[in-house]
Amino acid sequence: MDEIEAVAKDIVDSAIKVHKALGPGLLESAYQQCHAFELRQRGRKALTEVSLPLTYEGQTIEVGYRIDVLVDDLVIIENKVVEKLLPIHEAQLMTYLKLSDRKIGFLFNWNVTLMKYGIKRVIMNLDGSTPYPKHFKKG
Repeated sequence: MDEIEAVAKDIVDSAIKVHKALGPGLLESAYQQCHAFELRQRGRKALTEVSLPLTYEGQTIEVGYRIDVLVDDLVIIENKVVEKLLPIHEAQLMTYLKLSDRKIGFLFNWNVTLMKYGIKRVIMNLDGSTPYPKHFKKG
């Protein structure tokens, strides 16, 4: 759990740094690339546009899903530049977590005045004791 928390801290800190430098109003791809660059500067492995196939009846099927950013093979980041985050955006991230068997993801809306208003952390299938409320756990 400590490793994921260290990654999560770097993700949030670097997102705030990028947003302070760029502000709102750019394309999603600009924030994504700058954020991935900042994470790499911090020693993190940050891969962008990672292919995410699904498995149906034992067959792996490429359907075009892409993880915006995968950090240290642990945490998924889904980037948005929208007026406000909607439930469908969270559902998309939850689907990516489920398909990839990852536990934690971040949904970022870069179209905000302060980045702290555009960060949503999503937790799925954490085993054992956690500091998070039970409604964040699946199962």
